[in-house]
Amino acid sequence: MSTSDTFKALVVEEQSDHRFTKSVIKRSISELPENDLLIDVHYSSLNFKDAMSASGNKRISQHFPHTPGIDAAGVVVNDKSGIFNQGDEVLVFGYDLGMNTPGGLGQKISIPANWAVLRPDTLTLKEAMIYGTGGLTAALCIQKLEKMGASPSDGRVAVTGATGGVGSISIALLSQLGYEVVAFSGKPEQSEKLKALGATEVLHRDSILDVKDALAGKPRWAHAIDTLGGDFLTGLLKQLKPGGGVASVGLAASPEIAMSVIPFITRGISLLGVDSVYIPLKDKQDIWQRVATDMKLADLEKYHHEISLQETPEYLDKFLKGQVIGRYLVNVRNA
Repeated sequence: MSTSDTFKALVVEEQSDHRFTKSVIKRSISELPENDLLIDVHYSSLNFKDAMSASGNKRISQHFPHTPGIDAAGVVVNDKSGIFNQGDEVLVFGYDLGMNTPGGLGQKISIPANWAVLRPDTLTLKEAMIYGTGGLTAALCIQKLEKMGASPSDGRVAVTGATGGVGSISIALLSQLGYEVVAFSGKPEQSEKLKALGATEVLHRDSILDVKDALAGKPRWAHAIDTLGGDFLTGLLKQLKPGGGVASVGLAASPEIAMSVIPFITRGISLLGVDSVYIPLKDKQDIWQRVATDMKLADLEKYHHEISLQETPEYLDKFLKGQVIGRYLVNVRNA
């Protein structure tokens, strides 16, 4: 077997005692699924879903050994479908990548050709993965609010999970687009960093729960982006101003909500679901174009921390311990 037929990847394995271990090992291209498009991965990023997969969560990944990584940026090695040319730089996020299909935390991936999009001219591969799924999800949330009619003149926008990947990029993008942002976090020591991203005010996330037992609370927010779910999402909905909307994109606290329909009826508010996995390819191409233009952040370097493939086990554990701060870019070639 030649060295060109092997590559390094993070591999999660289930042990005989049902523990799950993760390590960076050498794999063969022949072990990848037979798909049209073979990509040499340069960069990936870490997301909460990757941490769940790496911990053996079988709602995310059913088959082990497995390589997580729900997004990837790299160069086409070959494409049997003829959609791409050798050497094309492409971006991949969503679909089954990193769930049951070996993902971007490996130096090679083999995927259906219609999972990939060409890199926009104004983004490098590295810049694209600074956004990654977390950043693209933030952009999709804002776009969903815009389609509902949201504008900066409406008033303050609340963002929960503010120190996480989706939350931190949401704050930066909203601020760049002219919105006034209130960040909610359980990490008050990160307040100055959140203000540096663009938040005008930082509040403890538990303050959202003050209206937990009320049918509705005092209207406080024009709109919101929620990454937590559960009582936090309920609290945001109860405190929306008339005509406001919450883009719901996470369940870090809970997948359940319990509330009456009164705020929906009396204030005409909206709960907006945001999907970043199975949205049509055209929509993915369009959101990448927005990220490459009016949603391209200045000084992207300050929005991420770069790590090597070898460091990914340590950093994936941080997600499950609630120790995540911002975006983690993985230099996959640095193994």
